[in-house]
Amino acid sequence: QLQLLESGGGLVQAGGSLRLSCAGSGPSFASYIVTWFRQAPGKEREFVASRNWWGGSPLYADSVKGRFTISRDNGVNTVYLQMASLEAEDTAVYYCAATRRGLTTSQNDYEYWGRGTQVTVSS
Repeated sequence: QLQLLESGGGLVQAGGSLRLSCAGSGPSFASYIVTWFRQAPGKEREFVASRNWWGGSPLYADSVKGRFTISRDNGVNTVYLQMASLEAEDTAVYYCAATRRGLTTSQNDYEYWGRGTQVTVSS
């Protein structure tokens, strides 16, 4: 059973930066694709960023391209989301999720989810 724990959220001013972490525990964490999703108030949860477990070209939502960077350190079982030039529209609960079903942006393909971390961007 894989467990995921997000951290690093908080309150930041528009234009600022935050780095989110997703720490995984359980067998074979390095073989899972870990993806970031977010859910803004009153909106459905949406895809943010993903990267294959071995590296390779990342996928980003159009709304965060050029501002967010996903990376992972398999040595410490952690996936990161570096967020820069934050905007009020980035305010949301950010979730990490894990799958072995390939690089996918569909939430239905993800078997394991963290509880989320709140990011609030003040304008």
